[in-house]
Amino acid sequence: MKMTALAGGVGAARLLSGLAELLSPGELTIIVNTGDDFRYLGLYICPDLDTVTYTLAGLADPMTGWGIRADTCHCHERLALLQSENWFRLGDRDLATHVFRTHRLGCGDSLTDVTRVICRQNGVQAAIHPMTDSEVPTLVHTDAGALDFQDYYVRRRCSPRVRGFQYRGIETSHPAPGVLAAILDADAIVICPSNPYISIGPILAVPGVRDALRATRAAVLAVSPIVGGEALKGPAAAMMQQLGEQPSAETVARLYRDFLDIFVLDHRDESLMDQVRALGLEVRAAQTVMAGTSARRALAAFLLRMLA
Repeated sequence: MKMTALAGGVGAARLLSGLAELLSPGELTIIVNTGDDFRYLGLYICPDLDTVTYTLAGLADPMTGWGIRADTCHCHERLALLQSENWFRLGDRDLATHVFRTHRLGCGDSLTDVTRVICRQNGVQAAIHPMTDSEVPTLVHTDAGALDFQDYYVRRRCSPRVRGFQYRGIETSHPAPGVLAAILDADAIVICPSNPYISIGPILAVPGVRDALRATRAAVLAVSPIVGGEALKGPAAAMMQQLGEQPSAETVARLYRDFLDIFVLDHRDESLMDQVRALGLEVRAAQTVMAGTSARRALAAFLLRMLA
């Protein structure tokens, strides 16, 4: 089976680790959100790309889901001592990734090229693509004004009320090499349980991606990131409420209904199955909360059986 996944960060990486265990090398292609990417202290940081890469490489911190396991933070501590900007915590080994990426981008390599090298050197066998090689940073419109995503998410800890989102430069961007082919040539497509506004939304906004999802012959399946009205990870539920939407799995299904075939929600949301069916979608219930390795593998196996 040739499977393509659209992914954000931690929640997606958990499911992807289960899929990678069950699929053969070369069967899994991952298109990752780059709307979170930003420049910090002169370095080009790609949070979602790195989270997915570290997780599939077996390096991710099991407590946070991001960063490198047992990493030290001596550089971060020295920056604090020097009274430098240090609101974004970078581990020392993680820092090497950002230095390497920034250097190679400065030498003229594309983000796709750099990502391929980082994955290969970390032993990742799945093909990981940035959604685009262009810089398309997410801007969060809030009661406190328009904020860069990491300013809103990390520095201000999602405290301002959200009014909307903008993916700057997205209209003139292009899908990264291999992205459209991965969608059109896939046997199955999985939309990972990621925030629909700030993780999956930017991928869908890249010109041509949503059209490819509508045109593909592959079955397109999404796993809800909302369980019992709460987000599995991050501010998705709060964002829905602040935008005037009901925080629920059914709201996520509506956002994807124009290209989706199958929607998977958690057993706790089985009462919403008829509402999702009314959108014209096939709906299944499963244990979608991936508390450990066995739960990740079980959900991945459930999806693969459904798509076989």
